[in-house]
Amino acid sequence: MNRFTIPRDIYFGEGALEVLESIKGNKAMLVIGGASARKSGVLDRVQSHLEKAGIQTKVIEGIREEPTTDKINEALNDFEQFGPDWVIGIGGGSVMDAAKAMWVFYEHPDLSFEDATKPFELPALRSKAKFIGIPTTSGSASEISNLSVVTDSKTKIKYPLADFELTPDIAIIDPITIFDMPKHITAFTGMDAVTHCIESYVAKPRTVFTDSLAIEGAEILRNHLIASYNGERISREQVHYAQAMAGMAFANAVLGNVHSMAHKSGPTFGIAHGLANAIYLPYVIQFNRSVSEERYASIARRLQLSGSADAELTDSLIEWIRDLNREMEIPLNLRDFGVAEELFYARVNNMAANAVTDPCTGTNPRETSVEQMKQLFVAAFEGKDVDF
Repeated sequence: MNRFTIPRDIYFGEGALEVLESIKGNKAMLVIGGASARKSGVLDRVQSHLEKAGIQTKVIEGIREEPTTDKINEALNDFEQFGPDWVIGIGGGSVMDAAKAMWVFYEHPDLSFEDATKPFELPALRSKAKFIGIPTTSGSASEISNLSVVTDSKTKIKYPLADFELTPDIAIIDPITIFDMPKHITAFTGMDAVTHCIESYVAKPRTVFTDSLAIEGAEILRNHLIASYNGERISREQVHYAQAMAGMAFANAVLGNVHSMAHKSGPTFGIAHGLANAIYLPYVIQFNRSVSEERYASIARRLQLSGSADAELTDSLIEWIRDLNREMEIPLNLRDFGVAEELFYARVNNMAANAVTDPCTGTNPRETSVEQMKQLFVAAFEGKDVDF
């Protein structure tokens, strides 16, 4: 038996934020990042709509980077004092991940972080509050997914909280929130969405439902990501929807080694999540092609890339990804990103060992040893093709 779970309600299109006027409740905790939600007017819009619904609001802000256990714990006192019956994450993936984690520990204050990170073992939520996700970037799909990625403040290692309990109750995908997104954020989050499509399409738990969303999302990104990067509003709207489709796919099919590597190296080297995915994706495809060539070729055919044989099509898919990176000024390897050689080789063994234990490695199509994971990191650092 398979399972497919997405938010109960997904509202999308310009003006979708107005649905907030119809929700029932008393208090909503709004979790935002830095000043962008205020400057763009998104926060004012959300609060205005909630006021019309008779809902009191309180704001937690300052999630300017990926959430840490310290940041989550700092917020819990505000949650307890305010007592919200809605938690609303407004921002990119880091903000919504933080809001989800705050929600978990608000509902279960005695839950340990170690227990929370056990895959699909979270206790039931919604005894105190429900969750709404409002994305202001186009890539993470945290408004759709059953995941929250949190960095342990002591070890500096990212851990995913993964459980269908974390699937938001409502997702509001209003393109008005992303029309002013900076180009580099458009690039990084867009490549996150590309990675979600490709990894979920080859992941072990994939199904016909996830396949259809992943490959359709990939085609939309093929047609619109570069135009979105260059500021075209119609394309930005299409990418905003495609990233949500990719989220529906990976939330149910899970992901693979690209995400495992990004989770374990991002905090170490200060690499934004989507940027890390963009760098690692071609190398992981090369590693996986011995068991997933036909799947990668299917994606390439749908994207109308060149080639006839599966091997040629997979090569074209890899080159398409690298062309996207070049066009959006994303480095092709960790060395070009600026990771120092001494630091990389000092950390690679630990990163590889930690990446193998990441839940995403378990759903990667090819089994991966610690030594192979290390070789993947080395290839991505040196910019060398993977042939093992």
